[in-house]
Amino acid sequence: MFNNIKYSHNPRAKDRSFLFDHVHIYWNEQITMHQQNTWELSYVISGKGMRVIGDNIEPFHAGEIILIPPNIPHYWSFEESTCDKDGKIENITLVFQTELLEGLKNVFSELDDLITSILSYQNAISLGGNTLLKVKNILIQMKDCGEIDRISLLIKMLAYISSPEIANTVGCPVTEDKKNKRLHKIYLYIMDHYQYPISLKEIASHVNMEKTAFCIFFKKMTGKTFVDFMLDYRINVACELLAKTDKNIAEICLASGFRDVPYFNRVFKRLKNTTPGKFREQVA
Repeated sequence: MFNNIKYSHNPRAKDRSFLFDHVHIYWNEQITMHQQNTWELSYVISGKGMRVIGDNIEPFHAGEIILIPPNIPHYWSFEESTCDKDGKIENITLVFQTELLEGLKNVFSELDDLITSILSYQNAISLGGNTLLKVKNILIQMKDCGEIDRISLLIKMLAYISSPEIANTVGCPVTEDKKNKRLHKIYLYIMDHYQYPISLKEIASHVNMEKTAFCIFFKKMTGKTFVDFMLDYRINVACELLAKTDKNIAEICLASGFRDVPYFNRVFKRLKNTTPGKFREQVA
């Protein structure tokens, strides 16, 4: 679907109905945009940044758990500033096959309703409330378990995610066409380079377009000019940093892609109708 999508070729996954993967890796070693024909449950233990799931791009933070149905492209871009003292982030990924769900449904009639509910999910969801806490606890338990014990914990977890207390949609399947493919390529470039200047010539060249054609295309697809989109994106990053870090205004200005503090303050006031300092006070 996308030129830069990578599919999992983990040899351990070939002969297993599900795969538990606990990683503690450098912040920039996360797999790039990918999709697979399996279900994926992702728990971010440490680190934060921006993520793309299907047609959606938004910030993510430590503690979230996302369930992604098969064949929805996704990508987590971690910020270097939020890694641990070793420069690493930590997460748990649980991958399981549709065949596993169908097999459980066929063997255990008691699981029929909950498996049917899970199989009906078409969009990626973020778990919340008590469901988030319960699933998080199970994933932590799985770290110290063998494969047999993980099977029983998996079944218990499926019961929770089949009827979550809170579930927010965080991504939908994307239409396979050249326009969406190009737009996702633009989004990924922005996520990886927003902290640095991005010229129209540079971004247009990245998707093999001339500047004029790019501007028309981007405005039609997003409803915004590229310049306005970048300002919104960087200010939203700044809001995340103001709310969740102790960085000062000058540090946040640079971390969100601005190079001039007075200009940053003016743009922030125009888009958020308040100053960075007052915004921090409001969300504290």
